[in-house]
Amino acid sequence: MNGKDLRIVFMGTPDFAVASLRALVEGGYNIVGVITAPDKPAGRGRQLQMSAVKKYAVEQNINVLQPERLKNPEFIDELKALNADLQVVVAFRMLPELVWNMPEMGTFNLHGSLLPNYRGAAPLNWALINGEKETGVTTFLLKHEIDTGNIIFREKIDIAPKDNVEVVHDKLMVIGADLVVKTVDALAEGNVEFIDQEELIKDGAVAKHAPKIFKDDCLVDWSRDGESIFNLIRGLSPYPAAWSKLLPLEGGKELSFKIYDADFVAEEHGVAPGTIVCDGKKEFKVACANGYLQINMLQLAGKKRMATGDFLRGFQQAANYKAQ
Repeated sequence: MNGKDLRIVFMGTPDFAVASLRALVEGGYNIVGVITAPDKPAGRGRQLQMSAVKKYAVEQNINVLQPERLKNPEFIDELKALNADLQVVVAFRMLPELVWNMPEMGTFNLHGSLLPNYRGAAPLNWALINGEKETGVTTFLLKHEIDTGNIIFREKIDIAPKDNVEVVHDKLMVIGADLVVKTVDALAEGNVEFIDQEELIKDGAVAKHAPKIFKDDCLVDWSRDGESIFNLIRGLSPYPAAWSKLLPLEGGKELSFKIYDADFVAEEHGVAPGTIVCDGKKEFKVACANGYLQINMLQLAGKKRMATGDFLRGFQQAANYKAQ
């Protein structure tokens, strides 16, 4: 059987998923339906906004379903009526068994890591935060436990020393789309040797996890070594972004700022972590355990994101604060 003979239902929501959907559509595959998130209010006017996947699907005249609840009987009936042979999931929510087990050929997911490492909601972020030198994408069949199904294919990429999560996201989006097409074809042809994820976990080892990131996870601890702080910053840039408090040394208002780009400079010093050193013009660096983080791009709470030089011209009292 050819992959283009299959009736395929695609499930996804953000831009990351659009690349895979586009690759299937432009490749001539039969997408009989798209499942995506309901429209949500956004922006100042709180106007209802379509997901990136819905926008593309509507442009291609593909049938779109947007269930609030995936176990809703009406949605289940609509999904069954699509009579899919295969379901493809890219950046979507967790599916109940009656959904992922519906097609004869099952459902596969594209995950943004080299499984079994970095199972969870934020694999791209945690790979960078942990200083990994490589990552990738994996296609695997869904089963009960999240991100644990049998692997179909994996594709690696190198992580460059200055890559942030946006750069890695865009790289994986492209190779992930190609891997989705490859996976559909292989499943249709019956040309797959499934890999049990547990076989890839060496004796005594524990797979690294990628849980959802919360605000407290993004707070910089300046007492840590510079490499780990640097990795935190790039692992959260541009979203949700690492942040730090700004405490006045003498009277004044406590502030906070987000950090989007920085460089670590190793240097022995005797100053307290969090000490700010700046010249009021271009240099704005913060002391850590073994050197300084030179801040290149930041955003003061309530202000726009800006380069350090522009920030210092409007905030000349920076040296009168301490980062914490």
